[in-house]
Amino acid sequence: MKILIINGPNLNLLGKREPEVYGSTTFETYFNQLQENYPMVSLEYYQSNIEGELISKIQEVGFSYDGIILNAAAYTHTSIGIGDAIKAITTPTIEVHISNTFSRETFRHQSFISPNAKGIIIGFGLKSYELALQSFLSN
Repeated sequence: MKILIINGPNLNLLGKREPEVYGSTTFETYFNQLQENYPMVSLEYYQSNIEGELISKIQEVGFSYDGIILNAAAYTHTSIGIGDAIKAITTPTIEVHISNTFSRETFRHQSFISPNAKGIIIGFGLKSYELALQSFLSN
């Protein structure tokens, strides 16, 4: 099974950025733990702060991978282009968020990804990624 985790803007700052919201673990540390815990999965990771690069990566893997776990971060609430990219591909995508976006600012309650996602996991910290991964493994 081949799964790609895609993270959007500012998630490269995990471990430093707002630890009260996002925790103190870097994503690289967490990703290494995921790889160790799921050796049967070919697990890859991609992060960009640039919307077009995220769309290009989705299109690149969107017809050949078994799943995408996508945290588009702030682009979740603003990018019709990322939502359209998810709609255009055949690889199932699970939208994840570290924080509970519905307990935050009102603008974070809108998602252009959700209507085209296989599912949504929100508010379980970094564990949200593992829950998404487990959903692919249980099918």
